[in-house]
Amino acid sequence: MRIIIAGGGTGGHVIPALAIAQQLKKQFDAEILFIGTARGIETRLVPQAGFALELIQVGALKNVSLMTRAKTMLDLPRAIAASSRMLSEFDPEVVIGVGGYASGPAMVAAIRRRLPTLAFEPNVVPGFANRMIARWVSAAAVHFEETCRYFPNCKVTGVPVRAAFFSIPTGDFSASGAPTVLVFGGSQGAHAINRAILESLPGLRTRVPGLHIIHQTGQRDYDHVLAAYRQSGISSEVHKFIDDMPAMFARADLLVCRSGASTVAEIAAAGKPAIFVPFPAAADDHQNVNARALERAGAAVVVEENNLEAAYLVDTIAALIGDAARLRTMAAAAKSLAHPKAVEEIAEMVRNLANPE
Repeated sequence: MRIIIAGGGTGGHVIPALAIAQQLKKQFDAEILFIGTARGIETRLVPQAGFALELIQVGALKNVSLMTRAKTMLDLPRAIAASSRMLSEFDPEVVIGVGGYASGPAMVAAIRRRLPTLAFEPNVVPGFANRMIARWVSAAAVHFEETCRYFPNCKVTGVPVRAAFFSIPTGDFSASGAPTVLVFGGSQGAHAINRAILESLPGLRTRVPGLHIIHQTGQRDYDHVLAAYRQSGISSEVHKFIDDMPAMFARADLLVCRSGASTVAEIAAAGKPAIFVPFPAAADDHQNVNARALERAGAAVVVEENNLEAAYLVDTIAALIGDAARLRTMAAAAKSLAHPKAVEEIAEMVRNLANPE
C-alpha cells in the first residue's frame, strides 16, 4: 500500500498524521510519503519519525494580511502542479489530507486525478483547507459528530492519542491529599495564561489551602514565573517544557489549558476535568468551538481570554477543586468522549479506500 499524507504546520496537524502513518506502516506495511511546507513543524518531526517528506511552497489564506493572501493565491497553482507531479511519481493508492498549508493543494491535485482521498479533521469546524475540498473527498475521519455535516461518507473516529493517556487511572478527587492543578499552554506556553495564574496566586493560596501547581510556562516566561512561585509560598513545579505529559495528567485533579484539537483529545482520553482558555486568534475560532463542545458535554468550563482576570480565575478554580462530586462528573463526561481505537479506525478507512469491495 502506498499512501501520501499531506498537510502540517503545527503539532495539532503533524502529531496525529504521524500516528496514522505509523499505524498504516505497522498494520499494512504501507509506504508513506508526506507533503508539507518548509515553514511547518513537519520539517523536523517527519524525518525524525523516519518518513520521507517532500515540500511545496504555499502560505496561509486565513487571518493574514492582504499581501500575504495575494502571494498565497499566486503560489497555489504552482503548489497544485508540484503536488500533482509528486502524486504522479509516487503513485499513491490513497491521499490523506490532515489540514494545514500543504493539505489543500495536494488534496486538490488528488481529486483532479480521481484518486481516493481521506480528510482528517480534528476540530468541530473544519479548517480552511479541509472546508474548501470537503464536498469532493472520498471520505472523512472526524473527532466530533457535528463535523460530519461538512463531509460526505463521514465517520467519527476521534483523534489519535498516545496510549499512555488512556492508561491514566481515574482520580478519586477526595478531600485527602494535596489538590493539584496542571497549567499549560502548549509547547511554547501561553503568556496570557501564565500572567493570569501568577496574578491569581495570592487568592489561590487563601482559597485553596495546600494547593500544588504544576506549570509548563514555555521558554519565554519561565524565569519570571519561577520567581513568582518562589515568592508566593504555593507548592509548585515549574517547567519550560514537559516531556512526559501523561505522567503530569495522572497527578492532576484539574487542568487549565488551551483547547487545541490534540489537547482536547488527550483530556478526553485521560478523563480529566479542565478549565479551557481558548486561544482567541486561532483560525476560525476553532479552539473556542472545541472547548464549547466539551463544556456542553459537562466535561469542562470555558473561560475566554478577555475574562481571564485573577478574581474570576480564583473563583473558578476554587469552586471546582472544592467540589469532588463535580470533578468526578466532569471526568466521566470527558472520558465518554474518548476514542481509544481512533488510529485503528482511520487505518481501516484508508484500507477500504485503497481496496474497495
